[in-house]
Amino acid sequence: MSPPEHRIIAGIYHLSKDLGRHFSLTDINLQVTNGEFVFLVGPSGAGKSTLLRMMYMDDRPDSGQIVVGSFVSTRVTRRTIPGLRRKIGIVFQDFRLIEDRTVFENIALAMKVTGTPMSKIKQRATKILTHVGLYHKRHDFPKALSGGEQQRVAIARAVANRPAILLADEPTGNLDAVSTRNVLELLFKINAGGTAVLVATHDIEMVQSFGQRIIYLENGRIARDHEKIFVGDVRDRMDESRVSRRAEQLSEYDIRDEENE
Repeated sequence: MSPPEHRIIAGIYHLSKDLGRHFSLTDINLQVTNGEFVFLVGPSGAGKSTLLRMMYMDDRPDSGQIVVGSFVSTRVTRRTIPGLRRKIGIVFQDFRLIEDRTVFENIALAMKVTGTPMSKIKQRATKILTHVGLYHKRHDFPKALSGGEQQRVAIARAVANRPAILLADEPTGNLDAVSTRNVLELLFKINAGGTAVLVATHDIEMVQSFGQRIIYLENGRIARDHEKIFVGDVRDRMDESRVSRRAEQLSEYDIRDEENE
């Protein structure tokens, strides 16, 4: 069997953005291909969130181009942006769930706005919630969920319309080690299903053990772009990772606490 053809899902070409006296993005060039899992790392203020925001065209570069599928930043209009957003799944650090809607309704709404029939919405939402392990929470409101559960709902909502690429901006930034492991495992599972994933994070140490492609963003420029060095299902490497070891330590600590009560 021949290897799958590499297709560019998203590309950034000579992008520059001036954000004031102390910060700018300068001559950014990168491409993400189908089925690829990429970490975009750098310290806070390096420009990771700004770059992702321009990829889903909530902001525009001063120069250069962004291409996502057939959408080009220099030609996209306000009327065509909703079509672009249907090609992209977006996950934020602060979840951004609708507080007065249930888990099921949060996911269903993402499909309803695209004109998906209700019969399909029910079928797909049920499948997605089962996939992320939260079907039993489908009637709960976000405030009744833990942070890790809310992020899994946010991810489920982001992939409800089967996007070609998932952009995740610090998706584990507000989570403990156990929830971080669960969220990363879910992202790896989604990627294994064929969706390209780009994760922005400041936690360089965390991502280095996975052997995936890492793009280092420093002072508004791409300092290094390390290609993937691990071939296989990256979920197999979870047990070797720092976040996995920390999650196990916390789990054991919680168990001991409960036994002593």
